[in-house]
Amino acid sequence: MRRLGLSGAFLVLFALLSLCAPLIAPYDPLSEVGTALMAPSTQHLLGTDWIGRDVLSRVLHSGRRTLSIALIALVTTVLIGGALGLWAGFFGGALDWLIVSLSDALLALPSLLIALSVLTLSGSGSLQVAFAAALSGLPVYIRLVRAAARAARAHAYVEAARALGASELGILWRHVLPNTLPTCFSGGVMVLAWAILNAATLHFLGFGGDPSVPELGAMLAEGRMVLRAAPWIAFAAGTALTLIVLALNDVARRLSAQ
Repeated sequence: MRRLGLSGAFLVLFALLSLCAPLIAPYDPLSEVGTALMAPSTQHLLGTDWIGRDVLSRVLHSGRRTLSIALIALVTTVLIGGALGLWAGFFGGALDWLIVSLSDALLALPSLLIALSVLTLSGSGSLQVAFAAALSGLPVYIRLVRAAARAARAHAYVEAARALGASELGILWRHVLPNTLPTCFSGGVMVLAWAILNAATLHFLGFGGDPSVPELGAMLAEGRMVLRAAPWIAFAAGTALTLIVLALNDVARRLSAQ
């Protein structure tokens, strides 16, 4: 944790607050607990929204939804993208060409356009948003892991393992994969940051399902409608989202530098 600095500590704190939100949030995030658009005060530290819900409670509870969506997207991207990238980078050949061509085709399209296309076909909802965010980050992760695998297979220990009679799959599992893990980890943190940002964007556009459930992107959309009268709604959600993404980017930088 010390190597990850303040960013790692902040992310751990955010995760703990999100998990403990039902215990520490001062109010029910779905209930009207005060006058609409109340300014921040001792009773409501971050004010209330346009129907009188406590903004602090909604920010705390939004972390659970944000983390669940981001983790689903992360696992999907890492498992699929990692497997395809390792296979393409180590074995090469026609499958490598096919995987690279497909990833290049996806990279040619804006990630938000890919996500919106997925949601158009599958419908709105948190699970659909998670898979849409995963697909939009998949081509970058494939190329990243593929480059690491190609670099690892050129090392002398791979040739030594072949000379000793090790199988190709054995070399991939025992030698290449462990040496690509730092790249996989740092890339996975970046994928997590992009998943959170893309998921917030899709919720902001109204594709996240039930709008009453707290989520940072949806809160930004709500705050935009009353920005002049109650800027604290958008400010609270935007600040939380910005700090999370910046912290993840800093952690990814620290992991890649090791």
